[in-house]
Amino acid sequence: MDLNFQSRIALVTGSNRGTGEIIATRLAEEGAKVIRHSNHEEGYDYLCEHYPNEAAIWGDLANNEGAEQAITQLWKLVDCVDILINNLGTATAGKWNEFSEENWLDIYQQNVLSAVRITHAVLPAMREKHWGRIVQLSTIGSLSPNARMPHYYASKGAMSNMTVSLAKELSGTGITVNTISPGLILTEELKAGYTMKAQRKGWGENWNDIEAEIVKHDFPNLCARIARREEVADLVCFIASDRAGFINAQNLRIDGGSIALTI
Repeated sequence: MDLNFQSRIALVTGSNRGTGEIIATRLAEEGAKVIRHSNHEEGYDYLCEHYPNEAAIWGDLANNEGAEQAITQLWKLVDCVDILINNLGTATAGKWNEFSEENWLDIYQQNVLSAVRITHAVLPAMREKHWGRIVQLSTIGSLSPNARMPHYYASKGAMSNMTVSLAKELSGTGITVNTISPGLILTEELKAGYTMKAQRKGWGENWNDIEAEIVKHDFPNLCARIARREEVADLVCFIASDRAGFINAQNLRIDGGSIALTI
């Protein structure tokens, strides 16, 4: 399937690591000109070393100064962005009584206003071209939050609402806005964390055995496994393409059918 990315410029925030890195790689493989982003200079150095043939920018989108820095670098490289992937985000573990007001404000800056800042920057050029794709990376917790990490799930819920509001604002412009909400994704951090948990719980040392226990206890789903980053990236690529032009204002779960087990 040709996604027609050869003439498209894509910016992926927070793409120096994790799922964002794989999303940027998939977009490049499909023919897009990709601009990778890191919130920090060390991540930028990593991008320059590992992706010397691709453009990269850096700046902390969680504050106005850092966002201005990143946007200034962006416009030195290109004059428009066709595809914006708001992948940047963070989560910290904890319960309701463990988070201060400062913690809530901080995660809102990182997960919501970071996306608002970069979206404001790229929208005028998208409007001029009458084409654009904005894809927000969220979590199934934006739809069914847990008791833990309330500030994180609240911020992701705000992002999902922002998606619908912005899609309505851009009605008829040729620009679509969608949210993609994965369940658990097999990242290095998740694997390391669950390997340690497996030792405490007696789940064994083989990853296949550990994954089966994760599905049994923490993330029941019909596919009986955890999503791979490449699967999330493939969905992002499709939603960002011409082929998905009639998909708009949606919050698309990629969760292996976990929702079916709650009905």
